[in-house]
Amino acid sequence: MERGTIPVSELPGGLDLYLTLESGQTYLWGRDDGRMYDGERPDGAWYYTVVDDASSDPDPDVVRVRVQDGSLEWETTAGADAEETVRRLLRLDDDLEAVVAATPDDPLLAEAYDTHRGLRLVEDPAFGCLISFICSAQMRVSRIHSMVSTVAREYGTPVEFDGRTYHAFPTPAQLAAATEDELRELGLGYRAPYVVRTAEMVADGDAHPAEARDLAYEEARDYLCQFVGVGDKVADCVLLFSLGFDQAVPLDTWIRSAIEDYYPDCDCGSYAATSRAIREQFGGEYAGYAQTYVFHHLRTGE
Repeated sequence: MERGTIPVSELPGGLDLYLTLESGQTYLWGRDDGRMYDGERPDGAWYYTVVDDASSDPDPDVVRVRVQDGSLEWETTAGADAEETVRRLLRLDDDLEAVVAATPDDPLLAEAYDTHRGLRLVEDPAFGCLISFICSAQMRVSRIHSMVSTVAREYGTPVEFDGRTYHAFPTPAQLAAATEDELRELGLGYRAPYVVRTAEMVADGDAHPAEARDLAYEEARDYLCQFVGVGDKVADCVLLFSLGFDQAVPLDTWIRSAIEDYYPDCDCGSYAATSRAIREQFGGEYAGYAQTYVFHHLRTGE
């Protein structure tokens, strides 16, 4: 096991771990106290995720992090690249000060950035992120997290770490072996066949969400829409929270509400045209950062 600390003061723009991991952008992290997404800011609680990178390591790696006394404490079963893994998953090398400086002069964005300082984007594994957001339709964030955690517990590889058992999110093959009825019993409802078919597509080698990383933005979004149960919004979520497309702006309920109340000229009818307009309104390059802050700001009313 590797351990280390990173002073939060050394991270440009800081880090608010609670906002980063409980802002509705990831459902692949949990809290050791079992209270993820309960609306209460934790006091030094450990957050964890399990990273299953079979291409380089056959065994999933547990990553745990918490902020104590002004430092990010981390511990993980990852080997020589342990700190690099932590930095990548939490995007600790992003310059939040530069992100805010590049933001257009806009009252809503200014309020959101000021209220939620230290919120960073995450970089979740592509397959787990894809399935998470297929499951997200018409769901509260707490319910999505519970559903994804249950799928991991039922089908993912168990990993023992520091006296606890954690579960990796299922591999495509593990999830493809599930039946629709089994997933419905876990609460996935009409999403069950979407999850099974998408897992089969990836397990069979027909396509993989990570392959979108090297495409141009709108081409990448179209590529992800080939997966069953994936429309433009889910595709944008995967591009933003897994594949590094910081310009992506998922048009969810909260962002459509923001468009209606603050940016009516950005409502151009189609998803593609409205997406282009709001990306420009949010400053282009870091529009996805703006989206994440506005989403959390409006959803929580803080």
